[in-house]
Amino acid sequence: MKLILSTHNVTLTEAIEHHVLHRLEHVEHMDRWLLDARVTLEKDHTAHQPDRQYKCGVRLGIRGNDIYGEARHEDLYLAIDAATKKVEVQIRKKHSVAKAKKHKLATRQKETRRAKAEKAE
Repeated sequence: MKLILSTHNVTLTEAIEHHVLHRLEHVEHMDRWLLDARVTLEKDHTAHQPDRQYKCGVRLGIRGNDIYGEARHEDLYLAIDAATKKVEVQIRKKHSVAKAKKHKLATRQKETRRAKAEKAE
């Protein structure tokens, strides 16, 4: 997976980079078909709410529509965690929808085979 990590008004330290990589490993484990991840870390100096000072946006490039999650928090690490949690929820939802569709199709095919077998008897 290709990673693009950009910052705005935030000094990118090795600890922050390691935390982002660690959280994205969990996301990559959930969906092995991820193409790329774009993470944007921002600090808003003029925030009207001091508890929403840091913002983290995560955009995952996959086949089909991209997945995007954004979170604001007073702590940068908690903003990263919240944004990746939002993305994980979207990935789980996408997988469950695809799985349900696959099972629905398999059930329909099974019923048609059963109906043809009954007609042949």
